[in-house]
Amino acid sequence: MSGTSEGTGSAADSIRSATTERHQAVPVMPSAPTRTESELRDYRAAFNAAHLAMAVVDRSGHVVAANAALAGLLGTEPQALVEQAAADLVDLGAEARTWQAYQEVLRGRQARLRCTRRLKHPDGHSLWTEVTLGPVPGTRDVLLSVADISDRRDLQARLRHLQMHDPVTRLPNRALFFERLSAALEASSYEQGGTGRIGLCYLDLDGFKAVNDTLGHRVGDRLLTAVAARLTQCAHQSGYGRTGGHLVARLGGDEFALLVEDSTGTEQLADLAQSVLAAVQEPFDLAGQRLSVSASIGVVERAAAGTSATGLMQAADTTLYWAKADGKARWTLFDPERNAHRMTRQALTSTLRPAVERGEFELEYQPLVDLESGAVRGVEALVRWNHPQFGMLTPNRFIGIAEEDGSIVQLGRWVLRTACRQARRWQIEQPSDSPVFVSVNVAVRQVWDSDLVGDVAEILAETGLAPQLLQLELTESAVMGSAGRPLQALQALSDMGVRIAIDDFGTGYSNLAYLSRLPVSVLKLDGSFVRGFRYEEGTHPNPADETIVEALVQLAHRLGLTVTAECVETAGQAARLRRVGCDTGQGWLYSRAVAPELIAEMIGTRPGA
Repeated sequence: MSGTSEGTGSAADSIRSATTERHQAVPVMPSAPTRTESELRDYRAAFNAAHLAMAVVDRSGHVVAANAALAGLLGTEPQALVEQAAADLVDLGAEARTWQAYQEVLRGRQARLRCTRRLKHPDGHSLWTEVTLGPVPGTRDVLLSVADISDRRDLQARLRHLQMHDPVTRLPNRALFFERLSAALEASSYEQGGTGRIGLCYLDLDGFKAVNDTLGHRVGDRLLTAVAARLTQCAHQSGYGRTGGHLVARLGGDEFALLVEDSTGTEQLADLAQSVLAAVQEPFDLAGQRLSVSASIGVVERAAAGTSATGLMQAADTTLYWAKADGKARWTLFDPERNAHRMTRQALTSTLRPAVERGEFELEYQPLVDLESGAVRGVEALVRWNHPQFGMLTPNRFIGIAEEDGSIVQLGRWVLRTACRQARRWQIEQPSDSPVFVSVNVAVRQVWDSDLVGDVAEILAETGLAPQLLQLELTESAVMGSAGRPLQALQALSDMGVRIAIDDFGTGYSNLAYLSRLPVSVLKLDGSFVRGFRYEEGTHPNPADETIVEALVQLAHRLGLTVTAECVETAGQAARLRRVGCDTGQGWLYSRAVAPELIAEMIGTRPGA
């Protein structure tokens, strides 16, 4: 229904002669000249012959006169409409707003009313009409006109269908899907005994681009159409949805969505996702071309209240990404905890670079202890991020991010400078003790994306630290795969006097042939070897662990390398490592990573003794 100031033309005032059967005198407009009987007959004839369905209605709402067009529209005779309530003829009482506006027109308080009504013809078919009411000038009556707009509505419906459906698969497109989704999330949708929950399966075909690239877009379109048919079949067999119809949509490319209104829980969505997965994986026969594809599906199910269409789709998109990342050809359920971790990671990514400039990072140091004497020989610098929102973060929370976005170069340079400055400070403050070396972790990207050799030389000169008191740690996989520029950089650093250590040795390539060709001076045994040295109640250590470690230590010593054992937690582990000839140990037995002032107290003492 829509109210409007528009109405029928000025010819309406001329049909008042049709009211003479009920009124003794026909009122005229004060300024209008008196109509002749001939003119009145002409106007009456025009009223009766008009193709537009019309009726004159008095102020009580009853029909005074109706023309043949209105009678034909309603399947009756004109005289049969006289004295009938006009509102009943065109269903003006179906809506409160329309009824109130109609009463205002009858009372002369509103000039016009225009609304759309669906009427039922006596022969059973329905038709859409546009109903208009306006005053008859010079009288107290109103003119009712009814235009059949069924053809226009059908055309609009066909155009809307074309606009809101995918031309390839004939499924609802993105626009219609979001329209339905938004409607489903309205609170009023669940007032009639629904579950108040909503579910979504967001699907993407695995490797669809390869089909288009190798077989052409025509075959690709046939595949999409076939997939759409299977998804629709799965939706119908599942029997979900209150409103019926296709709840399957193609959102674009090879992405599809299945919307479940009034879902009963995650089990229902999981069953639907599993059936869709199985249906898609069945081979397709496309005009003699047999294809096998798979799909990845993100599944979200939650209460509709408090959920927005944007939020639901973001969750579905994230979950679809997880399904792809986890190996494809599977469905994955949305996990709020995993999503929180992802959001945290995104927040860290956006703030990592400026955090270095804001001074949010700090270093802690863990001692490297001589297993024979118990003295502190060196320390490993471990970076911490004192994040203003998430608190103190350990390296495993942000180093990977820094390596991905390249900020590891800036951060690594800061760590190197801070650690060297601190090592030199200890040396100056405690001149009577043997100076300790500082070990700094270096990412491969620092070697590739920066002048690491130049940075080290500059920082050593700036801080006054001797090169032999600096140790750089790289992971085994990074060092063993070194070639070209990385290998040249390592060699230059070694020639400078800096010690190169392989971190977590024994967990990567373990290509022993590299050890004779790389400028490495230290092997740091991964903690997994050391854990096997631990005696626990009711168990005995595996003798193979000790044999392997002893062999690695002997090999390293023959190559002129020293060996550091990580994750030393008990005196028993330390004793066995000392027995097989390991040089230094690092772990909680001696100390956790601590502030630099606590390291100063350990220098010249025996931590853990």
